[in-house]
Amino acid sequence: MSDETPNLFAGLPPEGATEEAFATLLAAPGARIERIVSRGQASPPGFWYDQAEDEWVAVLAGNATLRFEDAPEPLHLKAGDHVLIAAPRRHRVEATADPTIWLAVHLARR
Repeated sequence: MSDETPNLFAGLPPEGATEEAFATLLAAPGARIERIVSRGQASPPGFWYDQAEDEWVAVLAGNATLRFEDAPEPLHLKAGDHVLIAAPRRHRVEATADPTIWLAVHLARR
């Protein structure tokens, strides 16, 4: 076992990475916590997430814009902002800063 304390801001993918980086920090029955690092990525045109799990996300660094299919205006998130995305609410990532570091908690519906 390592004496090093894991850090959410360490080991980020390099600037200009073409794919978001997902790291599972904790997995337990009915729940998963992950760090997501975005480097300017957005959802592809016409793509909507339609998840079976509730997802709570917080922006730890950077900023992002989410769009919900059922909302007239996008949601702009900055560091410290968080939102619960209830399953199966359709949403997409319109834009992210480089870098944007997210903390995501996925919760299975009962």
